[in-house]
Amino acid sequence: MEAVHSQAGEAVVSVTVDSPERMQDLGRRVAALLGPGDLVLLTGELGAGKTTLTRGLGEGLGVRGAVTSPTFVIARVHPSLVGGPALVHVDAYRLGGGLDEMEDLDLDVSLPESVVVVEWGDGKVEDLSDDRLHVVIARAVGHEEVLDDVREVTVRGIGSRWDADALERLVEPA
Repeated sequence: MEAVHSQAGEAVVSVTVDSPERMQDLGRRVAALLGPGDLVLLTGELGAGKTTLTRGLGEGLGVRGAVTSPTFVIARVHPSLVGGPALVHVDAYRLGGGLDEMEDLDLDVSLPESVVVVEWGDGKVEDLSDDRLHVVIARAVGHEEVLDDVREVTVRGIGSRWDADALERLVEPA
């Protein structure tokens, strides 16, 4: 099931993804919407598919290097191979503080010319930009053998940069 709607300054799209490959494909579609200065927050439990989605973002942006979880290094920068923005991939899971602790990463310096993706960034990096995408990935509830790879992905576009027309491009053609 896929749906796009707008509410009080936000555009929202919900997409059902049924495999890691389709999650990566969704990441490529999100990448087509992104440009320098864009901030993307990823939320979901361990193993939900945040890094898989980011791998698709990296492919879509044409960046160098394998996109892997930056859990132990906190942040990785993947320069563009095609003249586009670099991808700054941050894992804030182990960072307890808010924006103060994140300041050591200089994300505010990287943001204007990069796409910054922050896993586990809720309550930590929202102040970096009034305009951002917030992606929530949840496991589908149901019979485990059938739904193990199924995820419900909700993308909220926050701020004037995002509207329902832009997010509608995330919905797969029927």
